Amino acid sequence: MSFDRSIKIAPSILSADFANFGQEIQAIESQGADWVHIDVMDGHFVPNLTFGPMAVKAFRPHVKTVMDVHLMIAPVDPYIDAYADAGADVLTAHIEAGPHIHRTLQAIRAAGMKAGVALNPGTPAEAVAHLLDLTDLICVMTVNPGFGGQKFIDMTSKIRSLRSMIGDRPVHIEIDGGVDPSTAPLVAEAGADVLVAGSAVFKGGSVNDPDVYGANIRNIRDAANGVWA
Repeated sequence: MSFDRSIKIAPSILSADFANFGQEIQAIESQGADWVHIDVMDGHFVPNLTFGPMAVKAFRPHVKTVMDVHLMIAPVDPYIDAYADAGADVLTAHIEAGPHIHRTLQAIRAAGMKAGVALNPGTPAEAVAHLLDLTDLICVMTVNPGFGGQKFIDMTSKIRSLRSMIGDRPVHIEIDGGVDPSTAPLVAEAGADVLVAGSAVFKGGSVNDPDVYGANIRNIRDAANGVWA
């Protein structure tokens, strides 16, 4: 998993057909997805319940790109090894999920994964100032976590602050929530390079009509790169 700052589209399979995950993952990858984003929710830290380690392990054989696992759970540390065993390439924990995020990031890296830290909309960029050398990715939530399809919250000033703080460190800035062709250029211009998109990728398509996924992915990427179709 090499580092670069080109725009990467990471469809969230929370918006996929739950009865057909394997083929959905294959479809989005064949249509240009750079990463596959998996939202893990516990019904406690956020008001929704999604995928456990066994589900993520079942997704792994279908993911040929990068499996980006976003833990919206608390506590995190007891589950790090389980998600490592499930095959996560990137494991992201929320800074708000526990008192020892430094220890959590160390443990994620020690388990052989890239370490991400997520910030809720109300959490300032400065919260990660002392974590940047332990972090491979900062996920900026542009919705309150818990459900897909929410309205985008403008966090461009936070993104710019993070980009300035990161400097030349090999740290991705990921945006999660409300990303579509109208919001992608805002966050890309501010410094983001990984764009998580759920409904904006999956709307109108299916495994039987995957070209729609491809068109949606291209539209988001082109918008982020300043190339409007």
